[in-house]
Amino acid sequence: RNKKLTVGCGDCYNRGGKIDSSKFGADPGLPVEVVSANKEASPNGEVDCRPAYRCRKCRRVVALQENVLEHMPGEGETAFDWYKRRGGNPFNKSDDFGCSSVFVEPLKWMTAVEEGGLEGKLSCAHCEARLGYFDWSGIRCSCGSWITPAFQLHKSRVDVSTV
Repeated sequence: RNKKLTVGCGDCYNRGGKIDSSKFGADPGLPVEVVSANKEASPNGEVDCRPAYRCRKCRRVVALQENVLEHMPGEGETAFDWYKRRGGNPFNKSDDFGCSSVFVEPLKWMTAVEEGGLEGKLSCAHCEARLGYFDWSGIRCSCGSWITPAFQLHKSRVDVSTV
């Protein structure tokens, strides 16, 4: 579902159309939506808590696990080195390339996106702390994958907790 939403917004951007903000994901920082969207009773009556990403500065929920867009890890920095010479075997895929960011669907708290920006910074809706970047043309992940369109939250700027 999330992937189709982001692709649909990307197609609209490619055609030069204005992005309809009603297609953005709900703001997970709003208390009513957090309670209804994240806590479900399991068959045995226990409440199931899901992971959420919070602004490290003010602790506001900025994304839920269901807002995260998964991607296949790339080949790290070597995927973008065309003319550079590196030591070692460039075809050795045993290196561990971790992602330093989380990519999410566009969400309603992203005011710069909603205002029609093509690229820019993503700031917390509560404290204005910089959380990441967005670019409709795409952003390279630290693992080497190219994510298009990209709404990137830096893992160093958010904490993972349960809601």
